[in-house]
Amino acid sequence: MPTPSMRKAMAAAEVADDVLDRDPTMRRLEERIAGLLGAADALWTPTGSMANLIALMSHLGRGEAFLAPQGAHVLDFELGTSAWLAGGMPRPLPHDAGPGKVSATAVRRAAAADGSYASLRPALLCLENTHNSAGGSVVAPEEHASVAAAARAARLAVHLDGARLWNASVALGVPPAALTVGADTVSVCLSKGLGAPVGSVVAGSAEFTEHARRLRKMLGGGVRQGGILAAAGLVALDAVDRLADDHTRASTLAAGLRERGWRVREPQTNIVLVDVADLPGTIAHFAESGVLAGAIGGKLRLMTHKEITDRHLQAALDRIGEVGPASTRPFGGPSGEFGRAARPVTDAPRRAE
Repeated sequence: MPTPSMRKAMAAAEVADDVLDRDPTMRRLEERIAGLLGAADALWTPTGSMANLIALMSHLGRGEAFLAPQGAHVLDFELGTSAWLAGGMPRPLPHDAGPGKVSATAVRRAAAADGSYASLRPALLCLENTHNSAGGSVVAPEEHASVAAAARAARLAVHLDGARLWNASVALGVPPAALTVGADTVSVCLSKGLGAPVGSVVAGSAEFTEHARRLRKMLGGGVRQGGILAAAGLVALDAVDRLADDHTRASTLAAGLRERGWRVREPQTNIVLVDVADLPGTIAHFAESGVLAGAIGGKLRLMTHKEITDRHLQAALDRIGEVGPASTRPFGGPSGEFGRAARPVTDAPRRAE
């Protein structure tokens, strides 16, 4: 949720018509993020999906393919706009270099043309850092640079979906620009962990952002006095370092679940994935216990954020309880046994994200 300081900044924001003459507060946000990402310029968009779509529309021509790690947001969570509106054919790449990661070798192999004029040829590589459906997995600077270099050597453009790039930056202790080397375009999100009520930014060259502004208008993303929204984003950028608290609490939550018998991988950032045998049943059971959770990639997903305290973590763990002792699977058994739910704690948050 937006903080009181965000609401105050929004109320006092200097504004103008961003569709016509640019909004001064919006422009400050775009220039600041461009600097953080090591880009020449940047453009605010209402959503991350629009930011990604604008990048894909800029890079892809009709009948061209794009490569992306399996489970990437541009593949599975943007309603097919990459093909429908950007005209690109998606080609998922297996995670051959770790969760959410592809190797330079895999990119070179996938980018190689078979020699036939009728073959579908890739023109773009889309990367994601952190990779959401892989549990917020982080791609280190050297890994990203190697894969981006392989793509560029194969004459592919490179787009980085950095919706959670701030989390990767904090987890690795490096500036965001260290994670964008070799990318032609980068998108970042101002909501999610940062807490702004709305907004993403797509960055690239000055020529790209000039074209992107036209594409944004085409997609209905131009806003008038956008500084009211951008002001919250500027405040959000001042709190990026706080994401480390979310990462620590995610690790604490994962450890507590493992102690109770749940099968949980160690999170790198603020996303906790739980392997369960009955995903719908588990989510329903969690909800009955007062813990709302979601699903992604066939796993149960829990998130930590700025409104989750240590007390809330303990309340959630108490409500979830232990895996049923009769079960030999990650969750429950053939009889439908679930973990023991403790007495509800009335002031614990009822949302997982």
